[in-house]
Amino acid sequence: MSRLNLLEETRYEKLPVIVYPDKTEASRRVARRIADLIRSKQQNGEKTVLGLATGATPVGVYAELVRLHKEEGLSFRDVVTFNLDEYYPMRPEAPQSYVRFMDEQLFSHIDIDRANIHIPDGTLSLEEIPAFCLEYERKIEAFGGLDLQVLGIGRTGHIGFNEPGSAPNSGTRLVTLDDLTRRDAARDFGGKQNVPTKAITMGIGTIFKAREIVLMAWNGKKASIVRKAVEGEISGEVPATYLQLSDNVEFVLDQDAASELTRFGTPWLVKDCVWDAALTRKAVIWLSGKVNKPILKLTEEDYNAHGMAQLAVDRGPVYNINIDIFNRLQHTITGWPGGKPNADDSQRPERAQPARKRALIFSPHPDDDVISMGGTFIRLVDQGHEVHVAYQTSGNTAVWDDDVLRYVEFAIDFSKSLGQDGLQLSSIYECMRTFIEQKQPNQVDTREIQNVKAFIRKSEAIAGARYAGLPDENIHFQALPFYESGKTNKNPVTDEDIRLTMELLQKVRPHQVFAAGDFEDPHGTHIVCFNIITEALRRLRAQGEEWVNDCWLWMYRGAWHEFETHEIEMAVPLSPQEVERKKAAIFKHQSQKDRPVFPGDDEREFWVRAQERNRDTARRYDELGLADYEAMEAFVRFHY
Repeated sequence: MSRLNLLEETRYEKLPVIVYPDKTEASRRVARRIADLIRSKQQNGEKTVLGLATGATPVGVYAELVRLHKEEGLSFRDVVTFNLDEYYPMRPEAPQSYVRFMDEQLFSHIDIDRANIHIPDGTLSLEEIPAFCLEYERKIEAFGGLDLQVLGIGRTGHIGFNEPGSAPNSGTRLVTLDDLTRRDAARDFGGKQNVPTKAITMGIGTIFKAREIVLMAWNGKKASIVRKAVEGEISGEVPATYLQLSDNVEFVLDQDAASELTRFGTPWLVKDCVWDAALTRKAVIWLSGKVNKPILKLTEEDYNAHGMAQLAVDRGPVYNINIDIFNRLQHTITGWPGGKPNADDSQRPERAQPARKRALIFSPHPDDDVISMGGTFIRLVDQGHEVHVAYQTSGNTAVWDDDVLRYVEFAIDFSKSLGQDGLQLSSIYECMRTFIEQKQPNQVDTREIQNVKAFIRKSEAIAGARYAGLPDENIHFQALPFYESGKTNKNPVTDEDIRLTMELLQKVRPHQVFAAGDFEDPHGTHIVCFNIITEALRRLRAQGEEWVNDCWLWMYRGAWHEFETHEIEMAVPLSPQEVERKKAAIFKHQSQKDRPVFPGDDEREFWVRAQERNRDTARRYDELGLADYEAMEAFVRFHY
């Protein structure tokens, strides 16, 4: 690509951006950049002064630096580090402390002099903090300033813990955390109520003094705030926009984090495009929303005024384009998610044959099935298909401790009603109660408490599946080993997780598999479970299992985030009565009702989220000029 073309393509971007295919490659490149800086300074007999970040974003960078140290001899003896921030108050040995994080991710694996490590002190008294912050700034200056500052970006647009409202010349100080920041941290602390309300952070002015600044962001959850930071107006409401004022900054993104930048999200606004079917569909739907017209009312003037003149010339007349996209959208709508028997299926999202299919719904948590595709679940059963559901994890970390005591108290009373003394159960109950009263945030539960929480989720899942019409023999509980750590941070996936999934697939031999494709899940469980399913299917195909070639994999969403309209390949409309039936199935999950343990950044009840997202999908179809349904569940086919 010529420099002129690159400048045109990135003209909305107000600072340099490099996009890599994935976070692994991006992390390696940033780590190599740091390593080259260290080696260059060492050759000149100089120390390297690094500003370091915490959180999930830099983990891959630190892992690569450790590898470079152990395998390629990169030394950190002449490296001085200053961390961006620390929660306040925070003990250094606490699981959530950034002292512990940095030690586990980097410092304990390299040859750095401990005297050269500087991290804000979360144990200070309030009176001591101002002097500490001034001394922190003085130390940075005494070492000659930061050579390179590594940053992440929060969904509030914060850098460090400089939340909205921070001044561009701010220094190291005590700050109050934004509510969204605290919600994002809730899982690490066992609930938002345990997240500190304050933190000590380097200021934006401090960060600006670094000779190089590298801000990294991965995954689609950061795409919206990245676009604001890169393309938006400078504003205290998005502190990262202040970086536009620096000549020394660079954003390093993976494709998902960059997806909403103009050159990726709406490329027709900045360059000539290859107008394939997918891009045409995306652009026409976007144009319909932009000018607030149904697709069939879009005009050539609309195309020309919004960067789509080339499409009008190449594929026009525009009315033919409109009709084609309208028909393609119309063909995604079906009331027969298992295929309509004895019908022409050439324009339908699912095959007509076999008329009675075996469908296997994988649910990462015990309620994802009914929350995300409860209406389709019930429809498949009603239409006579052989439906199975597999609950991949126990979900035992997402139950309130109070519920454990309530259920065990019930069991004790029930055993007494049968004439049993219940002494052993009462003894276990007293131990549970004592543990819970003394429990620290995110402390691992005892095995007995973990089991009760798993039993609660299991009984609710059975009730929901039965309500949908499933016989008990079609309800499967996998309890995949990767999840059963008793902690919010799970174990790595092993071949055992994949083997168990392969066994279930071989037993059912489904024509359809439904899997959660909602990777915005704040737990991270959905993407792990999805990868287990696809790997199991690939291995079965490699083993010569013929039925796998006829097994279609459909992704569903809904609990956290919905597919974009241009992505949807099957839209199942729900009547008002079916919406109510779906809600009733969700209500079977009583432990998740009212207020779930880990709600993410959406504190509405799950049934409200699901209902409003399904209605929003139907509304979007209606605004494009298609039929006006009460609600819709959306699916995208995954080719494995």
